[in-house]
Amino acid sequence: MTDDILIHRHGAVGHISLNRPKALHALTLEMCHAMSAALREWADDDGVEAVILDHAEGRGFCAGGDIAFLRNSALNDGGASGRKFFHDEYQLNHQMMTYAKPIAAFMDGITMGGGVGIALPCKFRVATENTRFAMPETGIGLFPDVGGGWHLSRLGGRLGQFLALTGARLDGAECLWTGIATHYLPADMVAEAKARIIDKPGRIAGVLSEMPGSPPKARIEENADRIRRHFASDRYEDILASLESDDSDWAARERDTLGTKSPQTCKVALRQLAESLTFADFADNMRMEYRIASRVLTLPDFAEGVRAVITDKTNDPKWDPATPEGVTEELLDSIFAPLPEGEEWVPL
Repeated sequence: MTDDILIHRHGAVGHISLNRPKALHALTLEMCHAMSAALREWADDDGVEAVILDHAEGRGFCAGGDIAFLRNSALNDGGASGRKFFHDEYQLNHQMMTYAKPIAAFMDGITMGGGVGIALPCKFRVATENTRFAMPETGIGLFPDVGGGWHLSRLGGRLGQFLALTGARLDGAECLWTGIATHYLPADMVAEAKARIIDKPGRIAGVLSEMPGSPPKARIEENADRIRRHFASDRYEDILASLESDDSDWAARERDTLGTKSPQTCKVALRQLAESLTFADFADNMRMEYRIASRVLTLPDFAEGVRAVITDKTNDPKWDPATPEGVTEELLDSIFAPLPEGEEWVPL
């Protein structure tokens, strides 16, 4: 077990608290294993009716995965340890998605990347005024993994494609409006909500619905028509051309934003979301995402993106290929291709 995650039991409720405040509770492999072990134990315990997932102290909820670890793997061990991280993290995502008992996630703070992967499988997803949701991976040469292909593609209105490409941040009200969150509470009522759930674990929906407090208007609603129109195509060049044809300030900002992203992983994300929509089983989505992750991890854009955005903070990544036109169908086919026998992702 690890001090980076706190695992409790309150009567009929299991309680998992992320506890890595200096890293905004970003997930390590040990944290994933500890969560998975607790969920396995509670799944077989008739005395546990529900699970609460939150963060312990400091800002949170969860800023993602251990990016520094993944970059080190890409540069120093050919991606072997990074692939192990992805494999087991995705097993946790799938375990949560198929969990028979309700999990209530309190996304009270930054919820990005790997944090999205453990929040969105939960039956109850509570946002607050502190929530900042994003899948910003294309900005560092990654893609919206941890089940992002499944969750984002099913939002409707092309919102998922917009979020996957731009890495746009949503607040709590926007999370509720888009369906990313199921409920919204003022942050100062979260502790009371947890206490009520512990008292009545069979009535989580009622508890959350009965709590007072309503969100402000969702800002993204004003741009929903623009998003639906400009991000309508699964072809990246079409999206860029559509934005360029619009002389509004909003379109210019989004086009400029896309200009900072990895062309390769933007194209990967669009294909990922399109293919995910054809799957009826979440496991098929995770198998696809593991294939992508296994390849993208060691392609040049990831190490370069992390260097420019996170390590050196120069924000000047040199993408390879440098343009959308340079990202060929052959390259995409190779990223999505099945892995050799014995190397494919498998659920727990």
